[in-house]
Amino acid sequence: MVKIKKITFLLPLLSLLAMSMHAQTKFKPEDTEYYSPELRTVTTTANGAPSDAIVLFNGTNLDQWIASNDRNKAQWLVHNNTVTVAPGKGNIQTKDTFEDFQLHIEWKSPEVRKGEGQGRGNSGIFLQGYYEIQVLDNRDNPTYVNGEAASLYKQQPPLVRVLANNDAWHSYDIVYSAPRFNKDGVLLKKGSVTVLHNGVLVQNNTQIEGTTEYIGLPKIIAHGAGPIILQDHGDLVQFRNIWIRRL
Repeated sequence: MVKIKKITFLLPLLSLLAMSMHAQTKFKPEDTEYYSPELRTVTTTANGAPSDAIVLFNGTNLDQWIASNDRNKAQWLVHNNTVTVAPGKGNIQTKDTFEDFQLHIEWKSPEVRKGEGQGRGNSGIFLQGYYEIQVLDNRDNPTYVNGEAASLYKQQPPLVRVLANNDAWHSYDIVYSAPRFNKDGVLLKKGSVTVLHNGVLVQNNTQIEGTTEYIGLPKIIAHGAGPIILQDHGDLVQFRNIWIRRL
């Protein structure tokens, strides 16, 4: 009797499977192809910036940036297609604000190596002004792993430590999905970030738990679109070739 029940139960499933296989054989390749809407075309330039990107630093000026402390003109040094942190002048930030985006940025530690740990070649890239991807000299410079270069600061270390090429320049390609809040400031969805360091995946859709605090736990702060901030941590870190695409 048990065997009969099992067979009776399987018969409808086998029938559905047979019908599905029969229906599949009636499809033509073109039945699952579509041609509209047409894809928007994007090309790349000599420095790698896509044609739909906003160039945040082109090597000649800081027209896209302001000082974070007083919203006046950014005072960092522009020279030889790079911009260098001006210690004591404070952070700089983009005039424009962003939510979801793809960001490309290149950076280089100071030529003169001094200090150790967090005191050597330290800067940071703040996404929407709240969430820091660490910039740090990572050549023979031990520190806490969730404060290493390419960490989501104090939250998630990089999957691997990636050292610079022979020219000592690093590149970050950052794909960022912003957190979402309702009109009452209640968190609906946490943000996430993917980072490629010199082309190597080091943050893989990492969930952002909140603000990246130096002391204490992450905080949930309701916000909308925000700027990209480059940190003045007192070290002569250089940046170049910065562009962003809204997603």
